[in-house]
Amino acid sequence: MFLSFRALLTTSLCSGLSLCILSPSSALADSSDLMSRSTLTGDWGGERQKLADKGITLTGDYSSETISNLHGGIKRGTRYAQQIRVGARFDLSKLLDTPDAGFVQILVNDRRGHSATEDLLGNRLSAQENYGGEYTRLTEFSYQRNLFSADVSAKIGYMVMGTDFGGMPILTNFVSAGFCAHPLTMSSGSGWGNYPTAHWGGELRYDVNDSLTLQTAVFQVNPEHNSLPSEAFSMPSHDSTGAILPLEAIFNNSAFLNGQYKVGWYYDSSDSPKIGSTEKSSNRTGAYVLMDQAIWRDEQDPESVLRLFGQAATSNAATSPMRRWYSVGLVKQKPFASRPHDSISFGYGRAVLNSRTRDVQEAAATSFGESEMIANLDNGEQMIELNYGAQVTPWLLLRPDLQYYIEPGAFSGKKRGNALAVGLQIKATF
Repeated sequence: MFLSFRALLTTSLCSGLSLCILSPSSALADSSDLMSRSTLTGDWGGERQKLADKGITLTGDYSSETISNLHGGIKRGTRYAQQIRVGARFDLSKLLDTPDAGFVQILVNDRRGHSATEDLLGNRLSAQENYGGEYTRLTEFSYQRNLFSADVSAKIGYMVMGTDFGGMPILTNFVSAGFCAHPLTMSSGSGWGNYPTAHWGGELRYDVNDSLTLQTAVFQVNPEHNSLPSEAFSMPSHDSTGAILPLEAIFNNSAFLNGQYKVGWYYDSSDSPKIGSTEKSSNRTGAYVLMDQAIWRDEQDPESVLRLFGQAATSNAATSPMRRWYSVGLVKQKPFASRPHDSISFGYGRAVLNSRTRDVQEAAATSFGESEMIANLDNGEQMIELNYGAQVTPWLLLRPDLQYYIEPGAFSGKKRGNALAVGLQIKATF
């Protein structure tokens, strides 16, 4: 098993780098140092910067997550999943020579692989944040510009709601979707959409001052068509079930021990089946609080900082299988003086099962013994993650990872042993 795991890790790195090299031929002529430049393919002999000066910024990246289950769960084994993104951002002010003309963003996403959670662990909180929707799709086609002043901006188009709402950048230091980068109560209990599934919508953002930002949006809820591979590039708008409206306040603390806090609420107008009932709920709501706060910083070396994060979220009691989500953790940035861009991350999270879902599971049991077993399960799933992010070059990150799941069968009503998994995340920017 360890031999196959090592082989898969090697395969994941080699396949990812080979995909990254599929770039314009001018990239091969880039004379800058491979280990020090910001992207794998460099400046393409100066052509990349020329395009940026004209207003066209091209981006691309690869990530893979290879997870091996060592103990508990369903069975032992290893699974690999990957994601490739390519995008273009058009600065219309430069292209049209018109002040404050805004930006157009296009992003295409491709995901492939297999799920360690579904095949090996049997838990609810996906061990691989980049697994899901295994096909190529249009993830964003949007237009953004300021309104009236630089403090007010609007964005409209076909895009991912969770890109700008309900997340914290610090949580991208984790591999499991339980942490990275939104509380899963949102998508579990409403029409909230997270990357890479896009919906039609519009956003409005107001930077009140340096410490406070208010933002809201309205997005179409279309769970059936937006996730169909056959409509990956059609930007579907038909058969909508309703609309979702998030409201979010962002508080920024710019002190030496800086931090960011987010408080949010959302309303989904969709009619949804009530758990354990033939009736429908006329709407779904939820709320969340997110925190990222520096609790220690080296005065002689400000890049060496210890950050504390926390999440608390709740969703609709009548319709959401995941009733609440809590997490807390630490991220140490620049853990060693010789490794300025590395990080060590530790997190603990708990997803609480809706009691109505447990009642349905017990009622569906085919024997008294099975019913009693389900009744004795914990009312939620817990997880612990510890990893080390090694920034090998400015464009390459390797993140060895350890995950432990307590009561991995709580959401499926099955008795499963606590699961211990190890893995490796690879991120490359090209």
